[in-house]
Amino acid sequence: MSENTPMLFQFFTEIGIIDQLATAKLEAKLPMAIKSSQFGVLNHLMRTGDGVTHSQLTQSFQVTKGAMTNNLNRLLEKGLIKIEPDKTDGRSKRVYLTESGITVRNQAVMSLSEEFELLLNHFSAEEFKSAIPFLESLRSFLDQNR
Repeated sequence: MSENTPMLFQFFTEIGIIDQLATAKLEAKLPMAIKSSQFGVLNHLMRTGDGVTHSQLTQSFQVTKGAMTNNLNRLLEKGLIKIEPDKTDGRSKRVYLTESGITVRNQAVMSLSEEFELLLNHFSAEEFKSAIPFLESLRSFLDQNR
């Protein structure tokens, strides 16, 4: 075992705790009783573009097909997404954001602005900005090495 193992374990422990705390804050602010996993789908579709398949979402989120189906059904019931047959592959369906889905996602992001302001009162924008390239690189590495 490398002498860096405890340090790396501590690093990922901190990320996990940050994720738990941030998820609790997010869920307290989400409208329409949506959960963070459902918000994650809305945010993913906004960030990467919609029109992806159920299978692609399942792979992106590394969840079971059933878990993704549950999230998509709840978003569909709320009118935040629409699911349409794939025009090139009749067996497949594609997921699209609705105008309501875009609005809810954007409102959720804006509702977090108070939380973000608290962070910026304690840490500088430059500290956050300087961390982004490393976090993106780490995410990319972990994504490529699933």
